[in-house]
Amino acid sequence: MNTAAVETNPGAAKRHAHPFGNLGRVRRFLAPAVARPFAIVESVALMLIMLSVARWLQHDDPLLVRGGFPWLWMVPLLVALRYGTLLGLLSSSIMFGVWELFYPPGGTFPALYFAGGLCQTILAGHFGDTWGSRAERASSLNDYLNDRLVALTNSHYLLRLSHERLEKDLLSRPTTLRDSITELRRLSVAGDTAKNDSSMRGADGLLEFIAQACQIEVAALFPVHRGKLGMEPIAQLGDAFTLKLDDELVMHALATQNVAHLKNVDSTVPVSEYLVCAPLVSADGELRALLVIKRMPFLSLNFDNLQLLLVLLGYYADGVAHASFVQRIVDQVPDCPHEFALDLGRLTRLQKKAGVASSLVALVFPRDEEGDELFEHVIRRRRSLDVMWPVQTPRQSVLLNLMPATDTTGIDGYLARIEASLKAQFNTDLEGARVGVHTLHLEGEEPGAALKRLLKRSGLDV
Repeated sequence: MNTAAVETNPGAAKRHAHPFGNLGRVRRFLAPAVARPFAIVESVALMLIMLSVARWLQHDDPLLVRGGFPWLWMVPLLVALRYGTLLGLLSSSIMFGVWELFYPPGGTFPALYFAGGLCQTILAGHFGDTWGSRAERASSLNDYLNDRLVALTNSHYLLRLSHERLEKDLLSRPTTLRDSITELRRLSVAGDTAKNDSSMRGADGLLEFIAQACQIEVAALFPVHRGKLGMEPIAQLGDAFTLKLDDELVMHALATQNVAHLKNVDSTVPVSEYLVCAPLVSADGELRALLVIKRMPFLSLNFDNLQLLLVLLGYYADGVAHASFVQRIVDQVPDCPHEFALDLGRLTRLQKKAGVASSLVALVFPRDEEGDELFEHVIRRRRSLDVMWPVQTPRQSVLLNLMPATDTTGIDGYLARIEASLKAQFNTDLEGARVGVHTLHLEGEEPGAALKRLLKRSGLDV
């Protein structure tokens, strides 16, 4: 059999199990697993044929009563073994009819002959009924197992294809969304000032990072001042090129403030020199720069890659223009650290624009020796991407953990990991240690007000 053909269509080859093994045609005819629809006709016909042969051999003794062995009772025995007790008794009743028809009325009735034959038929029929039922159950179970085997084979085949596709995706996109957020946070806060725009910190590093994450070969980042696009790039990747302000993709990206590529513009426009134009829009809706991509691999020009590009640019734009929304958060919660407020505003906008879920978890510890020890232990167990804000009062200690790209399932996993750590280190869990848990999902509302409500639920006055 062609292995490749079976691998391509795993459901094409099925296994067939038989309760009596791999029987030949003759053996399956002599010992069928289940009764056929014409079992009654077969039983009667077989009995009549054997009686006809016996009458031809012994005209005056068709039942072979006077023989040394009751040979004719072998027929009801065979019928009982094949089809069960009822059909075996049906064959036996034919023998009683033959006695009434072909033997003289005054003759002595052979009671032992018929009694022994009936007992033999009943025992064989009971055996046939029992093993027929078992064979039917085994056949049904084998059918179920065969169906499960086919389903598992199909699932394994799809899993192998999925694994191969995942390997290709990892080779073409070496960074994850969480790694990207960590790097963009560093670039926007601690990056060097760009060459021609003091508000675009770390633009060169941004372009290099995006080129690696989204597989870009030739691109440039052009500043936008008060709605006017500058001709001099603030960051360049690959061969230098001159920007054409009247290019259809450039005009479309500036007008819509969204990613423009050849597939999402009107088909009647001329072919552009560029592949993608992506705007950098800050949190307040201000267009600060335009990324123009001139060359990138064909396979990278897909929806997922372009969506990632838009997310990364928006996150960076928020970092360089954070003053306004950070101030709004600080106005609501004056004690909020700058880095915590910055990421809270960023992630709120990220969820509103791209649908990437993020969450905020508050763990409330009692303020005693045991509680302080647990509080410090949980801080040491922080994830590298999370932003923590520990708050301590005379009555309690509150750990606020901002978790980017984390939904409800991620929160459950985080709490399960904390509980496992507490169980291993202190032989306790969150409930046993009297640790309160409060969660908040960032859903696009005003982040300062949402943070203030979470702090009040945690017992902090702000």
